Amino acid sequence: MPVLIAYILVVLIWGTTPLAIVWSNDAGHFMVAVLWRMLLALLVALLINAVLGRRLFNRPGAARVYLFASLGIFPNMPLVYYSAQFIPSGLIAVIFALSPFVTGVLSALILKDNPFNRQRVWALVLALLGLGVIFRSQLALDHGAAIGIAGILGSCVLFSTSSVMLKAQRTSVDAFNQTTGSLLFAMPGLVAFWYFAGAPAPTPSSQAMAAIVYLALCGSLLGFTLFFFVLSRLSPSVVSLITLMTPILALTSGALLAGERLSADACVGTLLVLLALMMYLDLLPFMRQQKRA
Repeated sequence: MPVLIAYILVVLIWGTTPLAIVWSNDAGHFMVAVLWRMLLALLVALLINAVLGRRLFNRPGAARVYLFASLGIFPNMPLVYYSAQFIPSGLIAVIFALSPFVTGVLSALILKDNPFNRQRVWALVLALLGLGVIFRSQLALDHGAAIGIAGILGSCVLFSTSSVMLKAQRTSVDAFNQTTGSLLFAMPGLVAFWYFAGAPAPTPSSQAMAAIVYLALCGSLLGFTLFFFVLSRLSPSVVSLITLMTPILALTSGALLAGERLSADACVGTLLVLLALMMYLDLLPFMRQQKRA
């Protein structure tokens, strides 16, 4: 597959995933949506591996890779789905756009690899300011929004921790096996959480089921596999643009397909977060000129 097509598909999939998560929550309980999505994705992935004769544990250290990768699914995904009950889908993507900042902080703490220079420190301050504006605006509308925002921030920490720990591993595993292995390792935790949460039997509505199927096949399998494919063929600076484009697409799709609207303050906070992300990724032309000068 041409890398450009893969790149566009990743942006489209990740940009529409937050709205699909909100729709899938119509299943009646957020854990029903999570369990259906991950179980379906795992079954399809195992079937593909069986047909192609692929082995999951084909090299030493693969299990450790799958374990750290699974943190991005459990306990991360239940936290995302729970939080999606309280805030619009567009804001989920905007808050999750803070992941590069969280990853940078964790890299400095865990890997002793500090990515922050003066510009990136100011970008972090600006991002926190934008987050504060968003938090205040949402709290004024609905006190439950505090739970949603805190939950997505927690998800950022879990996802970034998974990414940093994977970076520290010496074993290299191909993208599809990594996705399959992470689903396999996360499944016991998902089933146990579903059971002890007292969630009903998985019987979602037709709209919720359509969203779950989309998330399972596109969001979980295709999206991550294409992302790792793109990551292996393009420079990090080009790949990092995905983080900037997906919130914009998520906000647009939420407004057009679900009638979601943000307050004026939330829009200001969103712009501050996106501007901070551009600073962090060194995408502002005038700052590049100052460096050259």
